[in-house]
Amino acid sequence: MVYIHEGWTLYTCIVHLKGGRNQQIYFFTRATPKSGNPCDMPEGYTVGVNNRTGIPYLKRK
Repeated sequence: MVYIHEGWTLYTCIVHLKGGRNQQIYFFTRATPKSGNPCDMPEGYTVGVNNRTGIPYLKRK
């Protein structure tokens, strides 16, 4: 089930770091991004909202 918070959809994608390591990142967006897939809420995280911008973000419990 795709996680949606007040019109923002949670996406995930794998990024390739300079050291050769791959890391999974999560981000919220209202539009369809160029890369990434919609995803569920990951275990151990909650949603916070930036007071100034209103953009949601993930934070560890």
